[in-house]
Amino acid sequence: MKIEVKDLSVDMDLKNTGITLDVRDNGGKFLGDLRIGKATLEWCAGKTRAGNGVKRGWDDLINWFENKS
Repeated sequence: MKIEVKDLSVDMDLKNTGITLDVRDNGGKFLGDLRIGKATLEWCAGKTRAGNGVKRGWDDLINWFENKS
């Protein structure tokens, strides 16, 4: 995977708007955006606009990583 930061003008502490990562496969094909905010994470597959993607809270992500879900 190739991950690019779309906007470098973020503080170390994420604000409400968060940070957006551009996600591409190894061949350079655009897969989607991952928006990481202080309250939620949002996956926008393909050309899905921010706000219309799949949203998950941090607790959901941590539980998934720890396999507690």
